[in-house]
Amino acid sequence: MDGVLHSHRTHLVATAIAAAAATAAFISVYNSLSKRSRRRDLNQDVLRSLSKSSQAPFNDNLLFDETKSQTGAPTPNPGLPYDEDLIREQLARNYAFFGDEAMDKIRNGTVVVVGCGGVGSWAAVMLVRSGISKIRLIDFDYVTLSSLNRHATASLADVGTPKVKSIERFLKQFSRFVEVDAKVDIWRKEEGGKLLDGADWVVDAIDNIQTKVDLLKYCHDNNLNVFSSMGAGAKSDPTRIQISDISYTVYDPLARSVRQRLRRQGVNSGIPVVYSTEVPSDVKLLPLSEEEFAKGPVKELGVFDDFRVRILPVLGPLPAIFGLHIATYILCALADKPIANPLPIKNRRKLYERMLRDLQAREAKRAGTLVSRLPLDEDDVALIFDDIHRGRSVMPPHAIATKPTLVRWDPRKPVGVDNVVVMDAGEAERHEGANASVLNSAKEAEGGEGGPGLWGDEVKEVVRRRVAEVERWREWVM
Repeated sequence: MDGVLHSHRTHLVATAIAAAAATAAFISVYNSLSKRSRRRDLNQDVLRSLSKSSQAPFNDNLLFDETKSQTGAPTPNPGLPYDEDLIREQLARNYAFFGDEAMDKIRNGTVVVVGCGGVGSWAAVMLVRSGISKIRLIDFDYVTLSSLNRHATASLADVGTPKVKSIERFLKQFSRFVEVDAKVDIWRKEEGGKLLDGADWVVDAIDNIQTKVDLLKYCHDNNLNVFSSMGAGAKSDPTRIQISDISYTVYDPLARSVRQRLRRQGVNSGIPVVYSTEVPSDVKLLPLSEEEFAKGPVKELGVFDDFRVRILPVLGPLPAIFGLHIATYILCALADKPIANPLPIKNRRKLYERMLRDLQAREAKRAGTLVSRLPLDEDDVALIFDDIHRGRSVMPPHAIATKPTLVRWDPRKPVGVDNVVVMDAGEAERHEGANASVLNSAKEAEGGEGGPGLWGDEVKEVVRRRVAEVERWREWVM
């Protein structure tokens, strides 16, 4: 009897499981078919809306012209404007972020992008993707094969065509509401107002220093909002990219040159920029071959007399990141939700001040008198600590210092960027003690090394390499 009951229960359980599985399968199939149906209905609604807007008979092929773009893809039909519902659907995430009022300001904004290479092309694309409806693109240059490692829109089919036209075609592939004014031209201060007319914001993504300075000075004098890109070439560390006022930039050779030229013309601040605090490596301008020099004056190789001929190596993602910084800043500004006080990546000013005070106190103790000032400032400390030593002790295994301390490396040489290293507090005490013993005894005359003699050849080699980094940095910025 028990066996029969057990068998009966097993049969009921098996039946229940099978029924549940069948029900789950049915629900899954039903949901899948429902999603497909809804997706198909939505596509039909979009096409009907487009057809209604153009007062043309409904046709599934209305969305695209029969002609193909240079990339082989069908081109959007310019005769079919989006209605407002479709525009808001395309920009739904931006509306959710900014709200209706702010998005109205963005969509009514006009941006002029001067320089449409690696930085400018990315800025332009993201501005339009985010709702900018009027954009003017200015660049005299053409797409080359070497452009393809960093340009936002250029394809093989675009090689040999103007960069601004490549961007214009791409923008119209995804934005039915944008008005693009593509100018195959160069901005010059003598006629600058014509190309900047009506701009709410100007993007400076120019490579040439003098033209960049002229544009920034013009915008400053004419109260035009301008955002400038500094040097993305020869950089590789995205964590060092930041936004700041041009007056606060450090370690960027292009920013330094632009800042100095603007100051000579009375412009000290008020221009937001994107730049990198990365200390340039040993990457240099690509040299010209002897064959090119043999052809005649090098300046004749350039498109214009004041534009550089040699090329700075560029890692493709870096210009893109610069351009995205620019687009984000301008969108927030147009929305009246500005990034009021961009947080510097190097935000350790108090740490730098403390390290500098400690070094000054040790030098005063060494000298036996008050040392009012050292030939270093907080920016130099930032260079030594963050860029040269990466926030780590010079002593192997180069651990992150729990109490980072600056010490004079060679007691026989003066304090300077090339003779100060980072150690932990305990290591610094030993090093300073050895330095003091050299300076206070006859060993100095006998060639005693002091602190460096404590640590051996491995540490000396590390210091030598880091001094070489400092020298490369000096060559770059001087």
